[in-house]
Amino acid sequence: MNTVWHRYKPGVDRHVLLALAGGMWLGVGFLLLGFSYTWLHGRHAWEILAFAGSGVAAALCIARFGFLKIVDKNVRRILPMEGKRCAFAFMSWKSYLLVAVMVGMGITIRHSPFPKTYLSVLYTGIGLALILSSLRYWKMFFSLARQDA
Repeated sequence: MNTVWHRYKPGVDRHVLLALAGGMWLGVGFLLLGFSYTWLHGRHAWEILAFAGSGVAAALCIARFGFLKIVDKNVRRILPMEGKRCAFAFMSWKSYLLVAVMVGMGITIRHSPFPKTYLSVLYTGIGLALILSSLRYWKMFFSLARQDA
């Protein structure tokens, strides 16, 4: 039975795992920034500056003290991998549970009566933090590509 599942497992090397992780973080970051943009679009310039500026400040803190630790943990797990691994191994199974909880919370607060302009601070903060943190995945991807070339 294990051989049947193994045959259909999407096996990739560690280069691809780093690219998948970086791409996912980058994509979700832009998705969240897109929500924030639509909520702030058409507002007065001072409102955009205040809410987006607060989101940028939050992003720097979230990236530095939260997401970069997660990225480093994932990179330390991925780099020693040899041969083909499952394409979904760019995150640990615990991280998938965390992502599911975060998606659920995001959907819940996005559909709540909470004012979207205030919510834009959170979405800008997390979205930009994801984008900034994804740069570390891409740095490791290109570093590994140069080493193997």
